Amino acid sequence: MTVSTSKPQPLAALSVDSDLRLRDILKTLPQEVFKKNPRKAWLKVAINVLLVGLGYWGLAVSPWFLLPLIWVFIGTALTGFFVLGHDCGHRSFANRKWVNDLVGHVMFLPLMYPFHSWRILHNYHHKHTNKLEVDNAWDPLTPEEFASLPGVVQWSYKQARGRFWWVGSIGHWALRHFNWSQFQGKERQQVKLSVIVVLIGAAIAFPTLIATTGIWGFVKFWLLPWLVYHFWMSTFTIVHHTAPDIPFIPADSWHQAKAQLNGTVHCDYPRWVEFLCHDINVHVPHHLSTAIPWYNLRKAHQSLKENWGEDIIERQFSWSLMKEITDQCHLYDADNYYRTFKD
Repeated sequence: MTVSTSKPQPLAALSVDSDLRLRDILKTLPQEVFKKNPRKAWLKVAINVLLVGLGYWGLAVSPWFLLPLIWVFIGTALTGFFVLGHDCGHRSFANRKWVNDLVGHVMFLPLMYPFHSWRILHNYHHKHTNKLEVDNAWDPLTPEEFASLPGVVQWSYKQARGRFWWVGSIGHWALRHFNWSQFQGKERQQVKLSVIVVLIGAAIAFPTLIATTGIWGFVKFWLLPWLVYHFWMSTFTIVHHTAPDIPFIPADSWHQAKAQLNGTVHCDYPRWVEFLCHDINVHVPHHLSTAIPWYNLRKAHQSLKENWGEDIIERQFSWSLMKEITDQCHLYDADNYYRTFKD
């Protein structure tokens, strides 16, 4: 097993052969990891809904000093909603497309996230993982691109790449997922539907919540759990593909199998986080095949470690990990993968 360090290793030194194809890796996985299990899928939906409901009941009856703990619990459980919708977006929740779309919209609605726009953009990320200037998830800017930006945009980028990484997904949500004009044809109509669903949901839920519980009720029951959710969204996504020794590769030298196997991080979080977030941290097999349902990811990961262990990058979630990422991984560098804003 290769454990990531702060010193980059040359891409040529990785044990993945340049002739290797993604299908060659997938052939080594047990076939059962690709099979859907409706009982497991729907049972987890029920458990997740019950846990979120329990959390909101706790908010309603608990004394003020317990509220921060409950906000963390609900926000993390709502991240589980997102992960279930995430499987729907990859069509790995159910066999029927309409079931995936329906459940995906329901799971995303409390988060005010348009399902189809996320689905389309996220699948684009999977197709172009760690491809410089093409990937749409935490793709680092080049120094030249950064220098050409207006001052306020430079400041925002610095915050998202620094100690305020945890608000990065809010900007991604707001700037990329409500503009259906960037899509074409059938996709534009699908995105428009998802945006309208979210806007109608917000138009009903937010005034009702404020009318019945006041502004503080809106903050207490929706805004703060939603911010915790975005903390996890930002953290999961930046950790999945960002480290001083994980490169973003220009399109002309990008290699699909290397990008999906070596460009993705398996990170161990506290078990309660992994339980509430349905093993989204087991990310390497998910990038090799989005057809693997969340409940089969651990079995697939174990197989990958047995067959491709030298190429699996594993980390442990900690403040030192986040400090390493946010201190070093700022701008693209052709020789060292990343450079800091000070370099």
